[in-house]
Amino acid sequence: MNKATLLDLLAAVERGDLSPDEASERLALLPFEDLGHARIDHHRTLRIGLPEVIYAAGKTPAQTAEIFARMAAAGSDVLATRANQLTADAVLGVVPDAVHHPSARAITLRQSANTGNRGHVAVVCAGTSDLPIAEEAAITAELFGTQVTRLYDVGVAGIHRLLAVREQLASVSAVIVCAGMEGALPSVVGGLVGVPVIAVPTSVGYGASFGGAAALLGMLNSCSPNVTVVNIDNGFGAAYTATLIARASHRD
Repeated sequence: MNKATLLDLLAAVERGDLSPDEASERLALLPFEDLGHARIDHHRTLRIGLPEVIYAAGKTPAQTAEIFARMAAAGSDVLATRANQLTADAVLGVVPDAVHHPSARAITLRQSANTGNRGHVAVVCAGTSDLPIAEEAAITAELFGTQVTRLYDVGVAGIHRLLAVREQLASVSAVIVCAGMEGALPSVVGGLVGVPVIAVPTSVGYGASFGGAAALLGMLNSCSPNVTVVNIDNGFGAAYTATLIARASHRD
């Protein structure tokens, strides 16, 4: 339940369209709804402005579908990350208006009014192999109402590709940079922009990349002071933080 939904509920009681008992039943879902296998935090949007998100990996398709449906019924925008095709089929079976994004391994449902973009971020990735993580970040930020500029396949092995899009980086409030191998790209981007750079190490690379650990350590040791780092393959976490930065900048 978001702030607008809560205000609508209180207004309905004031008009007499809804009885206090009925309103009490709906408010009983706050701060969470207990499904037995999950406790859905319907109150999160009221606290921080963004809803709870479903991490589908490790959940059964039926569990994810039930959580998704309950969140949809509460009026929230809904996002499930790391969802495979079986999970997507289960969700779409109970919430037909949901959208499956196979490349991002995400399922989304937008129910909030489109009041215009709230802030602007860029999602940058080094190579095509980083696209699943970059798309997870882009889809997440877009669902939360952020304008996203995608700048893909601009890795340091061909630095001229990055320099060719430098002007597009100048207009954003935050940059998400996804890269594997040695993880050098965020440091270069950090030297080109005057905004926060959120680095996402990806598990892309040959044996000595150690599943993204080499990129993670390289990014943590960046000489660009505006670079901060999230966990390996965590495009969602990068987008969540970038969205909050973009919203704050947009309000200013």
